[in-house]
This record gives sequence, C-alpha cells and structure tokens, in this order.
Amino acid sequence: MKQYFILSAALFMFGAAVAQDSAKVESPWKKGGLMGLNFSQTYLSNWQGGGQNAINGTVLLSAFANYKKGKWTWDNTLDAAYGLTRLGEEGVLQKTDDRIEINSKVGHETPVVNTYWAAMLNFKTQWDAGYDYGQTPSPLISNPFAPAYIIAGLGIDYKPSKNLSVYISPVTSKTTIVNNQRLADAGSFGVTPAVYDDAGVVITPGETIRSEVGGFLKMQYTKDVMTNVKLTTKLDLFSNYLNNPQNIDVNWETLIGMKINKFLSASLSTNLIYDDDIKLAYDNDGDGVTDGKGPRVQFKEVFALGLQFQF
Repeated sequence: MKQYFILSAALFMFGAAVAQDSAKVESPWKKGGLMGLNFSQTYLSNWQGGGQNAINGTVLLSAFANYKKGKWTWDNTLDAAYGLTRLGEEGVLQKTDDRIEINSKVGHETPVVNTYWAAMLNFKTQWDAGYDYGQTPSPLISNPFAPAYIIAGLGIDYKPSKNLSVYISPVTSKTTIVNNQRLADAGSFGVTPAVYDDAGVVITPGETIRSEVGGFLKMQYTKDVMTNVKLTTKLDLFSNYLNNPQNIDVNWETLIGMKINKFLSASLSTNLIYDDDIKLAYDNDGDGVTDGKGPRVQFKEVFALGLQFQF
C-alpha cells in the first residue's frame, strides 16, 4: 500500500502545479514531460541458433512542474518506470525495470546572478519485489521501501540557463530505509545487520533505517538536442562525512526520448550506480561459484520502442 501512497503524493504535487489560475496571461508555472508504453516480442520456431520466446513491456513516465515568480523558484520532477518480460513457453515473468523518484527543490535568489539559496528533497524507491534470477530458486533481493532513500539538504543552486542546474549542499542528510526484516537482518543496502548466536538464532534484529550526514552535489541538464529528440541527464554525488568520506556514492541517470511520428517513439535510458555500502555477490575465479561480496558498479540500459506522448 505504501507505493500507492507515494503515487498519490506525487499526483497531488503535480496536481497542485496544474491547478493554477488559467486567466493569467503568463503563468509562473512551466510543465511538461513524456509518457511511454513500449513493447517488444520474439517468436522462435525450430530456430537453430536457440533462444526463447519473449514478450516485453515497459511503462515510462517523466514529468516536471517548475515555478518561478519574483525571487522564488520551485522545481519538481517525477520519474517512474515499470517493465516486465515473459520468457519461454512456461510464461516465466521477470522484472526488467522498476523505479520511482520524486524531486522537489525550493530556491530564493541570492545577490549573485543565477544563484539561489535552495532546500532540496529527493525520494527514491520501487514498485515491486526484485529477485536474483541468476539463482534457483530466485531469492528476494529488494522490495518496495526496501530500499527507499530520502535525501534532504540546504545549499546553493546555480542555474546559468533554463537547461542546466547545479545544486551543492554542504550539509545533507541521507536516510536509507529497508522495510523488510529478512533483508535488514542480512545488512542489505548498508544497514546494520542482525547479530546471531552460535545456533544461528537472531539475538539482535538488523536495523531497518540507516542515517548519514554528508555533502551532496546534484547536476541536471535537459535539452531538445534536435527536432523531436529530448535529452535529460542527472548526476548525484554524496559523501558521508562520518564514514569513509572518500568513497563517494554515485547515481547517474540519462534518458533520451525520440519521437518518430505522431504515434511512434523510442527511448533510451541508462542508470549507473556505485554505493560503497551495497555489497554484491561476485565470482572471483570464474568457476560459477559465488565466493565474495563487495561494492560493485551497477549499470542498467533500457531501449524501448512504442507509443509515447510528450507534453
């Protein structure tokens, strides 16, 4: 139910932006975005090269509502996606994309041109459970609100143009929520793991919340690079002052939306993540057996062709 609460809050935020006085000649609000519904299908019959029948579907939403009046600005973005693939004759469903991100930033002009005092709030989680499909049976590795990330800070926002924003916060709080006790007991996503006795019984449950304080940098660039092609890229950097500040958390997202004609479109999205607190299993010697855990660069790329509406 919590994911529906998030969606309701997001819709309320954007609804408030839309519900402005239409009688004004020029509204202080600038709104837009894109919605996409993408499909792909593979059918094989007596195919010598092998493979499996597959059907893929992805729903994508990226929207913004920005306010500017006098010395005040208020920027809001909502990014969400959910994708599934159906593999083989058995119809096995696997998740291919899953994310929810809400950003809100309030700013007030400083004496320096194009610079604002700013307060920022960022929230991220996912819609559905995630599993490690590389293992049989596939264990649960993530869930709605497991993890969820909340970043809040005060800083300075530099906007040299309508396309670019560079936000720097020397004092930022980062909260990691793992609302699944089994994942929390395992110490997933950097929370303190459970303490066990010699018989494997939990003495102290794993913590479900981890709090950090550090410095934060967020850069966002949006531009129509050519006719019917829109680029949006965001880079988040966070350094925890109290624990290995040299190990910087990285989250870099890029979305390219391409409108082919009135009905058809394509999109390419990438997401690169590095978090020193997220330990992933790996195979050191390539023998197919997991023999270690540690931080790794995570990368995801999704290309989709289908119906898309820009607004």
